[in-house]
Amino acid sequence: MSYGIIFWGNSSHSEEIFKVQKRIIRIIMNLSKYTSCRQPFKELNILPVPSQYIISVLLFLIKNKDQFMTNLQMHKITTQQTFDLYIPAANLTIYQKGVYYQGIKFTTIYQKLLKTLSGDKNKFKLALKRYLLHNSFYSLKKYFDTQLVLISHSILLLLRLILNYSSHNY
Repeated sequence: MSYGIIFWGNSSHSEEIFKVQKRIIRIIMNLSKYTSCRQPFKELNILPVPSQYIISVLLFLIKNKDQFMTNLQMHKITTQQTFDLYIPAANLTIYQKGVYYQGIKFTTIYQKLLKTLSGDKNKFKLALKRYLLHNSFYSLKKYFDTQLVLISHSILLLLRLILNYSSHNY
């Protein structure tokens, strides 16, 4: 289901695919059609479509860092956000929903985590997947709303948990 999700995961059709995904989860878990799937997603260790989209776009961004510009490359002015990715001005919705723009938008939330784990893609992927499984986001809007409230505390706490878990299990 995640094949090419970076291209179709932010389209209107992804909502239909997400409904099918929830229907399949209900069948697997033998639930009624009115039962929430948030907990079954967690129990089955499956990311909902919006969360799969988020993780796929962020992994694409990490693999293709050289394709993105930093604020320093754009402005030549040293600020606290100097090494953050530059967010280009975009008026077209089709561009704003694209991989490039969404990837930058997602990284503004994960700057601390990216900087801390930038050398270790596997730990970053593990930390991000656990975070997305724990929260089981049903929409990108809910994801962004949650991030604005919880960003610094939850990411740092999650990072500590993952690093402690990784050191004990490896």
